[in-house]
Parts: sequence; C-alpha cells; structure tokens
Amino acid sequence: MKQWQKTLVNQNHTLLDTMKIIDDSSLQFAVVVDEEQHLLGTVTDGDIRRGILRGQGLDVSITSIMNPNPISARRGQKYHKYKQLMKSKMLKQLPIVDDSNRIINILFADNIETSLNKNTVVLMLGGLGTRLRPLTNDTPKPMLRVGNKPILETIIEGFKQYGYTDFVFSVNYKKEVIQDYFQNGEAFDVTIEYIEEDKKMGTAGALSLLKNRPTKPFFVMNGDLLTQINFDQLMQFHMEHKSVATMCVREYEYQIPYGVIETDGTDLVTIREKPIHRSFVNAGIYVLNPDVLDQIPQDKFYDMPSLFEKLIEKNSKTSVFPIREYWLDIGQMDDFNKANNEIKELLNEA
Repeated sequence: MKQWQKTLVNQNHTLLDTMKIIDDSSLQFAVVVDEEQHLLGTVTDGDIRRGILRGQGLDVSITSIMNPNPISARRGQKYHKYKQLMKSKMLKQLPIVDDSNRIINILFADNIETSLNKNTVVLMLGGLGTRLRPLTNDTPKPMLRVGNKPILETIIEGFKQYGYTDFVFSVNYKKEVIQDYFQNGEAFDVTIEYIEEDKKMGTAGALSLLKNRPTKPFFVMNGDLLTQINFDQLMQFHMEHKSVATMCVREYEYQIPYGVIETDGTDLVTIREKPIHRSFVNAGIYVLNPDVLDQIPQDKFYDMPSLFEKLIEKNSKTSVFPIREYWLDIGQMDDFNKANNEIKELLNEA
C-alpha cells in the first residue's frame, strides 16, 4: 500500500476511527472517500479539535467534521504547478483527482516550514510547590523526579521530539537546583536562557522580563505538567486561525451529587438525578504572538487569564486548542503519585 492510501477513510467512519488513523500516521491527515474513492472531504487534526469544541461525540460520522470543499488538483499538470499551488495556498497536502473526482494521489509538502522549529519555548518554573511539601522543601517542583528523571527534563524531551530546542526558563524558588542541573542546555542538545523573578510575577508578568523578544509565535508552559501534546499541531492550529494568542484547554467533568430541580415559577418541571457537567478548563499551555508582549505591564504581577481577558476586550483574535492527548497537572501529592504510576506507559518504557 502506498503511503498516501493509508490516509483514506470511508464516509461511514466515525470521528474516533479517523482520529486513530490521523494519530497513527506520520502524515497527520485523512481523506474521506466513498466506495469508489470519489473525494468527499478532508480531515486535519484541527478539524477534529474544532469538532470536539462544538461538542461532537466520538461516534459521529466523520462527514460532520470534515472539510467538504477541500482544495484539490486535476491530474496531468506539471509537478512544479502543484508545488506552486501548495505554496500559494499554504497547503501541506494536495489531493490529486481524475476527471471523475476520484482520488489518485496525494502530494505532501516536503517539510513543515523550517520556521516552526525556531519558535521559543518559555517555561514557568518559579512556583513554591507548597501543596507538595515536604517533597519541595529542598527541591523545586519541576525538578521532582517522575520515573527516572525530573519533570522538567521530560517536558524538554517532549518539545525536542518536534524540533523545538530554544528554551527560556523563568526561575525563582530554588533556582540554583535547576540552573546547576541544566546549565546552558548543551548536555541536553538544547539552548537555555534564564530569567529570574525576584518576586511573584504570575505566568504572564514574568514575560516582561524576557531579555530577547521573540520574533515568531512562542510557547509558554507551566513547568509542572506531563503531556503528550503534539506541539507541531498546536503551533499549526495557532497559525491557521491567525490568532494572537491560543490557550490550550482540557475538558473537565464533575457530577452534582444531588437531584437537580428545574422549575417554572412554583411548578416542578423536571428532576435530573446527579447530572454530569462538562466544561473546558485552562491547561497551562499557550502560544503567543510577540506583539502580545506589549500588553503586559512591566515588573508587576500579571496572570495569563488576565492577559487573555485584556486581548478579548481589545477584540484581538484569541483561540482555544482542546487537548485530547495525555495531560496531567502535578499540583498535589495524589497527582505526583499518579504520574509515577503512569510514567512507564506514557513514555512506552518497559
């Protein structure tokens, strides 16, 4: 089977079926066809995440998620014409169809834009970790070992997997432990710069201390997270939506332990027994455009939600990126124990 044929899915496939195909393929793309392989639509990781945000279930037909009007090209053109079309439309994939709109090939861009792996990663590492005491009495939370290495080292490896190697560490509490271990990053095949908070600055406020202003969209992430998020997909999502700021979110559900009463005046309308509520919550991972830094006050505490609220007030384009991969905030002792129990499976260790 040719590589592009692995991306084909039938119109009867579900969102879950297609999600597995996209995740298992290095091509990160799926093409929806009928029984005779007529092109019906295309599906990207971004399409799936937008469907999740709309509340689509995993069992819905992929036709409700797909782009029903994808850009394609007829066979028989010169190769450079296809490349020109892909470049002008900023396409990473281009389906090639015959005169009956049957798909006969898919062209892929040789590489994701080289600028993507030049994006800076700012990691927020200054927290006191009070909820994990006594473990954090002498060790900053990002340096606690999960498995056989510090949480922070696992985070770095997650970014390196997608070619991101330019890091800025924002440090405060027990900063020397972090600096002594990682130094300039050379031993880990990355580059590391440090900014030092001499007081509590907040996730956004610490960005006012950046010595070198990024020239491209950059990541900001809390240093106490374990995740298998695809950072390339996150950056692509941010750029596709032409956002100035993107917040990663995680679905959180909770059950009310009582029967919930709905009324109309004094009339009882319905009783919903122990209903489950679902909401999206901030996951502590962001992508920001460099000009967003102009909205952050200098040398003051300023948290990331406040920054997003300010951008929304200014009618700036902000987006949310739903995380469907593994994600764990190691904020409390139960989370730390859970992380150590799950790390081997997470990293596919024996």
